[in-house]
Amino acid sequence: MHAALDLLKNVEVQAILGPMTSMQANFVINLGDVAQVPIISFSATSPSLSYTRSEFFFRATLNDLSQVQAISAFIHAFGWKAAVPIYVHNEFGEGINPFLNDALEKINTNLPYRSVIHPLASDDEILKELYKLMTMQTRVFIVHMPFSLGSRLFMKAKEIGMMSKGYVWITTDGMTNFLRLENSAIARSMQGVIGIKPRVRVTKRLQAFSYRWRYNSQEEASIQDLNIYGLWAYDATIALAMAVEKIGPRHFSFQKINVSNGSMDLDSLPVSTVGKDLQHALVDTSFTGISGDFHFKNRQLDTSIFEIINVVGKEKKVIGIWTTENGIPRNLTSMSGDPILPSSAASLDILWPGDSKSIPKGWVIPTNEKKLRIGVPVKDGISSKFVRVINDLKSNTSKVSGFSIDIFDAVMATLPYYVPYDYVPFENADGKSAGSYDDMIYQVYLGNFDAVVGDITIIANRSNYVDFTLPYTESGVTMIVPVKDKKQKTAWVFLKPLTWDLWLTSVCFFIFFAFVIWILERKSNEEFGQTPPRQLGTSLWFSFSTMVFSQREKVVTGLARFVVIIWCFVVLILTQSYTASLTSMLTVSQLEPTLTSIDQLIQNGVKVGYPKGSFVLALLRHLNLNEANLIMYHNMDDLHNAFLDGRIAAAFDELPYMKPFVAEYCSKYTMVAPTLKAGGFGFVFPKGSPLLPDVSRGILIITEEPEMSKFETGWFGKQNICPDLTTTTSSNRVDVNSFWGLFLIVGAASMLALVVFSSISLYEHRNLFVGSGKSQRIDPIPTISLSNGSEEIEGSCKEKEDSVINHSQQNSMSRSASVEDNEEM
Repeated sequence: MHAALDLLKNVEVQAILGPMTSMQANFVINLGDVAQVPIISFSATSPSLSYTRSEFFFRATLNDLSQVQAISAFIHAFGWKAAVPIYVHNEFGEGINPFLNDALEKINTNLPYRSVIHPLASDDEILKELYKLMTMQTRVFIVHMPFSLGSRLFMKAKEIGMMSKGYVWITTDGMTNFLRLENSAIARSMQGVIGIKPRVRVTKRLQAFSYRWRYNSQEEASIQDLNIYGLWAYDATIALAMAVEKIGPRHFSFQKINVSNGSMDLDSLPVSTVGKDLQHALVDTSFTGISGDFHFKNRQLDTSIFEIINVVGKEKKVIGIWTTENGIPRNLTSMSGDPILPSSAASLDILWPGDSKSIPKGWVIPTNEKKLRIGVPVKDGISSKFVRVINDLKSNTSKVSGFSIDIFDAVMATLPYYVPYDYVPFENADGKSAGSYDDMIYQVYLGNFDAVVGDITIIANRSNYVDFTLPYTESGVTMIVPVKDKKQKTAWVFLKPLTWDLWLTSVCFFIFFAFVIWILERKSNEEFGQTPPRQLGTSLWFSFSTMVFSQREKVVTGLARFVVIIWCFVVLILTQSYTASLTSMLTVSQLEPTLTSIDQLIQNGVKVGYPKGSFVLALLRHLNLNEANLIMYHNMDDLHNAFLDGRIAAAFDELPYMKPFVAEYCSKYTMVAPTLKAGGFGFVFPKGSPLLPDVSRGILIITEEPEMSKFETGWFGKQNICPDLTTTTSSNRVDVNSFWGLFLIVGAASMLALVVFSSISLYEHRNLFVGSGKSQRIDPIPTISLSNGSEEIEGSCKEKEDSVINHSQQNSMSRSASVEDNEEM
């Protein structure tokens, strides 16, 4: 700061080149802004040094923000879900941290811890921090610090075994660009390290410059001795010279500022008369330097290509390339004659720490850490079948069992690695529950539990604090209500099997059938040919007696027999349906729920039960149920007693609880629709836990195997299959729609028989309608009046019959006499 002030006030420099560190640049930027002098840094990379802070600050290097995307793409390619940044405690180290956090969050990678090391930390302080990292699950580390401090970090990590198989170390360009592997101790300690750095093409111009550099410095050093910051420094100097040439010959001077004697040095700084022109000239400067294309974008350099290097032996082996356009592409074409590099995660030839070729998982269960603390709820009732905690006061231990525990143990056994854990009941000193399920889940968020196992429902509010596995049970909240017997106790229950329209239709068809039989049988069957009242009675009796098939009368005509056969078939089906429906009404199918919908609960204002400590209470409040009508129950036995005592008329709870309860009391309760959505039961883990994907995969394996059914039968027994009651009041009554086809058949058959009968009758009496051309007049057949008595009808018919017989005899005798006379002649 003092040197920069001296240069500006006394030497009156027109530009300052080279604040080496971000902290130095942070101070000098303010001076350049006051004096209107361009400040050009080729090594201050902190993102906190924004170009918007001062229009006179030029960053002739890369912003650390540019490499963040390359690091996150590399981590995402291998699917690591957690990483720990290790950075130096100054502006350089802390500047990248928020941007790195944002980039990793976009790929769902968590930062469970941030390791901060002081720039002047001793070896013991570094060891203390490394030992802390060893006790954690995460094995992916991102190192962002100067090479001088980073090399010490890696040597200590090698010393305590943190450069072995399973670890992943990634260094940012701030360390990768200065990487020196001539020192055997440093090289051995960094085997398998991954580094990110900007890509610089090796051109003939760069090779010539390197030769001149070595010749002038009289050093036999390789091209790597002149790192990219040296190249940027050279190009920045050229850019400044070109900008001076652009503004042309000027009188470079400063304008003095009149200030009082008590003013600070900043107030007394002179202002450059050509600073703004020089600033505009630098913005427009663009050329191809030894580092590549050199131009300022937002007054800082920009690059779109980073190299991914791997420390193997004493070499920095380039194993991949990242670009802003393609990320880490699977097929990278050759660029300007460069060799094609493998770029996909599967094809990257990487030597990992511990001389391993296998890709690390990125996390482990540390052997020097305590076992995972798995919280379990303490609750009685039917939920004890999910989790049962029995405390042994003598040994001061707790025995945990249950359906959920068996599922979790089976799932953990499917993992390809060993995870030690202990079940810890969530209870007070007196053995009672220490709080609600939400309180227990919050302990995972606070870090007091590593996971929670039990009948924990997956809901959105809880997922804000923890992560859930896939559900291992059915999901949903259902309403349960008592059932009532709908059997009719009246004396007229026998009329209920058929609807009134079917009763009326059946009676009409019985009468119609009686009329058809009377028409077909009255002339040929003497039982249907008596007096009209007897004919009417006989026909109706014959028709209705077919219901029990006890008719005495016989039918003699073929048409009548045809109609009777079809009619008896219809009557058989009708009577059988009536019998089945009446039997159904008087037996099991008359059970129905007392309430059928949530709207009925609200309209009737009935009492509704909910389980203690459950999220169901909040759900009922959301349904606008009157809170005064909400009654809490403690367990399933308490629920049953609440129904018996009349304290509640309905209850809400989750399906895994209600199904065994209804199966136990089949004839007393039933579940009614709708089933409210819920996530089911799942296991709880902290946000970003690396165990979560493998445990969820294990749940899928267990639920798809027969072992799941064994767990259910073992804890809940073989559940009864209850009748599926409907939620409406519909009955089993038979209506006319079920028989219109049969009635149509019998009607058509009867009409056909009547048409055939009429045709035959007309044919037999056809002489009554012909004879208008004959001379002899045929007397009409005398009509029979229904008003005459039977004797009169019989007498009239007798006289007519005798007259016809006498006339016939006389004709016969006349013909005989004629024949005899002819024979004599």
